[in-house]
Parts: sequence; C-alpha cells; structure tokens
Amino acid sequence: MMKIKNLLFLNFIVFSLTLYSQNTSRTQTDTLPKARYSDLKEFSKILDDIFNDPAFSNAHWGVIIQSLSTGEYFYRRNENKNFMPASNMKLFTTALALLQLGPDYTYKTSLYLNGKIKNEEIKGDLILRGTGDPTITGRFYNDDALTVFNNWADSLINLGIEVINGNIIADDDAFEEENLGTGWSWDDETYYYSAIPGAVCFNDNCIDLKITPSDKIGKKAIIDFYPKTKFVTILNNIITVSDDSVTNIDFYRERNTNIIQCFGTIRKSETEIKESITINNPTKFTAQILKEIFESKGIKVKGQALDNDELGISRDYSKMKLIFTQESPPLKEIIKVINKRSHNLYAEQILKTIGYEKLKFGSIENGLKASQNILKQMGIDPDNIQIVDGSGLSRLNLFTPAQLNSLLRFMYRSKYFNEFYESLPIAGVDGTIANRMKNTRAMNNVRAKTGYINAVRSLSGYVTTADGEMLTFVMIANNFLVPLKLAENIQDLICILLSNFTRGNTR
Repeated sequence: MMKIKNLLFLNFIVFSLTLYSQNTSRTQTDTLPKARYSDLKEFSKILDDIFNDPAFSNAHWGVIIQSLSTGEYFYRRNENKNFMPASNMKLFTTALALLQLGPDYTYKTSLYLNGKIKNEEIKGDLILRGTGDPTITGRFYNDDALTVFNNWADSLINLGIEVINGNIIADDDAFEEENLGTGWSWDDETYYYSAIPGAVCFNDNCIDLKITPSDKIGKKAIIDFYPKTKFVTILNNIITVSDDSVTNIDFYRERNTNIIQCFGTIRKSETEIKESITINNPTKFTAQILKEIFESKGIKVKGQALDNDELGISRDYSKMKLIFTQESPPLKEIIKVINKRSHNLYAEQILKTIGYEKLKFGSIENGLKASQNILKQMGIDPDNIQIVDGSGLSRLNLFTPAQLNSLLRFMYRSKYFNEFYESLPIAGVDGTIANRMKNTRAMNNVRAKTGYINAVRSLSGYVTTADGEMLTFVMIANNFLVPLKLAENIQDLICILLSNFTRGNTR
C-alpha cells in the first residue's frame, strides 16, 4: 500500500512540475506543494521507488544525501562503492586548489630577454616563461585572446624596438610533458574538451573555426579560423546542401600534426557554426602566435618560433632581463570557469599548479601528493581513492559517493566555502544546469556540479529544503544504456523533492 501511495505522490509531483514549468512563472511555482513527513523513513522509500526505475535495472546508482545541520542521512544507496565520477572530479580539483593555493592566487606569465637591447634592436632571444596560466583567452579579455600579446607588442614599439635579432621561444618546463591525459580516449583528442595541458597555454590550446554555407548549393562551405596563423592547415571538405538536407559536420586533426580535416554537409540556410579544435604542441603554437603578432605590428623577427624543448636548454631566469609579466585573474574566478562551464583544460592546469607550487614541478602526481594531508583531513584515505586527472575525463578515476560527500561537508565548514559555493552552477540559472529544474523550487536553489562521459551521469552539490535546511547530495549513475535524459530526469526530480521537503516546522 505504501508503494502505491508513493507512486501516486510521485505522479502528482511530476504532473505538477510539468504543468507549472510549461505554464507558470517563477513566482507562481512557489505555490507548489511541499512534501511533509514526521520522519525520513517514508521519504527514503519514495527515493527508493525512483532509483529502482526499471530502465536502470542493469546499471548502478550511487547516492548519498545528508543534512549539514543535524548530520542525519536522508538517503544512502551504494554510498561506499566505487564509481566513475566524470566531471564530478572537478569538485575535488577545485576544492584542493582553494585549500592549497587560496582564492586570491594568481598565475604569472613572463617575457624575458636573453640578450640586450641596443638602439632599436633586441640582440638575443625573447623567452615566454609559462607557469600554467589557462586564462590568456578571450574569455577574460573581451573575446580577444590576442589582447595580452598585442599589449606586449605595443609596449615594445613604444620602447622604439624595430627588430628582434633572435628567436621567440616558449618555455613550458614548469609542467610535465604529455599529450592525452591518462585514460583519455584517443578518438576524442581532436575536440576542445581534450585540449592538451601544459605550462604554456593560449586560447584554451585550441584553434577556433567558424563555418558558414556557400551561396551556392554544391559548393564548399566557407571556413574562417581564429587566430589567423600559419601554424595550422585547414582541409575543407564541407559541402553546402539544400535546406531539405541536414547539417552534419565533423573534424579530425591528424595525430601529432596540426592538419585539420573538416568534412560533412551544411544547409544553405545555416547562419554559422562554431567549433574549437585542439592544437598539437600548444607551446610552439603560442610562440608562433607571439612571433606573428610582433611581425603584424611591424617588428621584424629574424629568428624562429620555438618550443624550448627543441633546444634542450635549462634556463636560469635570474640571469635574464624581465620585460613583461602578465598576471591572471584570481583563482576564485578561474574555478568558476571550471565548475560552471565544466572546463577540462582549466581543471588539469590547477591540479598541476598545486604540484608546481608545493613541490616545484607541475604534474598530476605531484598535485595529488601535495594534497594527501588535506584529503585525510576530509576523512578520505588517499590509498582508497583513485584519481588520475583533474577533469574527470578519464574512465580510470574511481571514488565513492561517501568520499565526495565528505569533501562537500568539509568545504561547507572551511573558510573558503563561499568561493567554492559561488563557483557551482545554479539550477535554472547558469552553467551546465542553466536549463534544468526551471520553474520549480530547485531553481536558484540547487548548486551542483554535473558530470558526463559515456554511460556516466553525475550531479553533486548542495540544496536547501523548504525549512531552510541545507543538505549535501551526491548522485552518480554508472553503466546505463538508456538515453542520458532519463538519468538527468531522476536527478532533477530528487533535487526538486529535496527543495520541497519540510519537517513540518518551517523556519
């Protein structure tokens, strides 16, 4: 009988939410009924009914929901089993970065002169020294990723420099060298979310493409790219088709090259399609862009654009002249990009930065090694968790819902909770859950990080009940074969039920 009552209640809530989301405003949804219970047992049974959805009978749910004020568990399901977290890994990465580096930490990217200036000429090499700053992009400079380098070029011109009689070199030795992260899929390396991390970063280590149809059916589309550079080769095999056909475009960057093949079809009525493609050797890419900007400003560069690894030289910067230093926005702004946009490259960068700042070399291994004591303070045994990257893109990451819940509880009590909380997507408002839970009590209430890789969907964070009681929640689905939306619907429904929950004594 109880199960029937629960299912009837769920059907009523689902019907009400659907009706209100389609036909009402945010203020009107405040009239939605609250779920009132004298204890949590009945509520827990309702959640059981939801997670026992037959569509997930051959999959796994890991769930834990806990009150931050009383410590009571609202619900637990496989909370001590290991799960692939996908981008819920970023909660670990951003929390550790805040605790280790502080919210006001900034990166510094510097340009050094290894030589001297005589009259209007630089005699020697200019060396860009990177320490992992991911923010030299249009995201922080009014959509103009070239701002910093243009400013450097203008400053050289103001100094009267007309010739650089040497090379433009980028030095990425502060971080480990790698292409794909451990456990990343090789067939994803073309796409922006698999951008190669490193101590030198520019434009998210990607080239941006804009594709527009030709004015004639059967002709190749028009491909523009940014920044304009000789570093990449675009092979255009995208054909303009009639409007009764479909737009279907894909890309492939040949491994260890910067030859980008673009192929497929684009409807004649399309306005434009934008895509970002990863770059091979972002360090040399950055040096090349800087060289081309100097030349576009009228500064003659006699040397080449080089990755310092090509020279095999260990640099002593104390013996060089510092010309320019670019300081990044503070870490508290960087982690907003990581959590709200689920930005993989930024996450990889800051985990390696912990290693660089604490152990003098930026690597995933060092970032985790330096953070072991903090994990222990959270109540997490470092030997009982498997972290291989900072973003969660790897399928080798494993941790339990209970461990992630421990992190959420620890951050709630930390001095950096506000910065952590403000970095999370807001249901129905922004980030990766901007279009979820709209016109419900969960909207502008739930703060949570999403996660997605094939057969994994996660959502974890904080929610406040109708009584004003804040809860932590972790929901991770693994190994499902049904459409992704079904997992999202269950997660959203749980968040909405928690937002409506009251013990009957509303504060």
